[in-house]
Amino acid sequence: MTQSPQQRLTVLQVLPALDSGGVERGTLEVAEELVRRGHRSAVVSGGGRMVNRLLTAGSEHFTMPIGAKSPLTLRYVTAFRRLLLQFKPDILHVRSRMPAWIAWLAWKTLPADRRPHFVTTAHGMYSVNRYSAVMTRGEVVIAVSNTIREYLLQNYPELPEERIRVVHRGVAPETFPHGFQAASSWTSKFLADHPHAAGKPLITLPGRITRLKGHLEFFDLIASLKDAGVEAHGLIVGGAERGKEHYLRELKSEVESRGLTRDVTFTGLRRDIQEIFSISRMVLSLSRKPESFGRTVLEAINLGVPVVGYDMGGVGEILEQLFPAGRVPPGDADALRECVQHVLAHPPEVPQNSRFTLQEMLDKTLDIYEALTGRSDQAASPINAAA
Repeated sequence: MTQSPQQRLTVLQVLPALDSGGVERGTLEVAEELVRRGHRSAVVSGGGRMVNRLLTAGSEHFTMPIGAKSPLTLRYVTAFRRLLLQFKPDILHVRSRMPAWIAWLAWKTLPADRRPHFVTTAHGMYSVNRYSAVMTRGEVVIAVSNTIREYLLQNYPELPEERIRVVHRGVAPETFPHGFQAASSWTSKFLADHPHAAGKPLITLPGRITRLKGHLEFFDLIASLKDAGVEAHGLIVGGAERGKEHYLRELKSEVESRGLTRDVTFTGLRRDIQEIFSISRMVLSLSRKPESFGRTVLEAINLGVPVVGYDMGGVGEILEQLFPAGRVPPGDADALRECVQHVLAHPPEVPQNSRFTLQEMLDKTLDIYEALTGRSDQAASPINAAA
């Protein structure tokens, strides 16, 4: 698709790095959609493994290490201002706090008639302080869930409600197709590598190895199922970040001390999460704090795999819409066990997901860009970014 010069947008997205993670993935998805529609797309970041994918898909990349939370990072404001003057974006879209400060300080020094439209995306429930408040300064502030929208309204009363747009994250149905099954050769190898998991219903807890993901509650669940004579095996899928390896060692020690070494398997970081989900009887979400969205929950449901999770935050939003039978009160161990046992005994049909799709996310994001620039049939009145 080609655009006329009057319709063509130039969009500059900004984030700390392009290594891995949901923010990074969303940035690439928007960049690819911009190029597909004939717009000009570029990203400013400190670099990373995803840069090649970005370039291959037709976007540009400007390397600038603006993610470090240090006063020294402010030295890049001048360079960023120079980039804005040279690249002349219509939209400047920032997705993280420190890069947002660099971008906003550079943007503020431009003559008013040379400033791009300033858009922010709040991807998480940031600490409430002046440092985080930069994420509320967009002409449009995108919230990745209703949970984030309410958090912003409660903690930043100076942010007008009409500047917030909820754009849920999304998953492409073709990436996580309903009813997908791993190849028998993959399954055989996986179970050979993790023999204790063979022949048992698998209950999978995905996510990084951090104290907030509910691993101890997961061990309690597996132990209670074992005590009740319910056959199941727990999979913990995820790796420990650099510097957090000590917590992984703590968890493995806990499993050993509780006699669960044959009942719980640590897979480490895996790239084949689609296959792992497909052989799982269910996927759990047990985070102790509300998640901003809950992408792994959506991925599992997309495949048709039941999800049981705490009914709060973005996870609660997804479950309410797509699989309400999987909602349990946060921290209620008895309700969790009962729900898991019911799913094990009576595997439910998980309907196909018609909500929270990647295309819906992309359409809504580009609608915001087009409305701000007046290049759509429903042009919004631009609101000046907060000074």
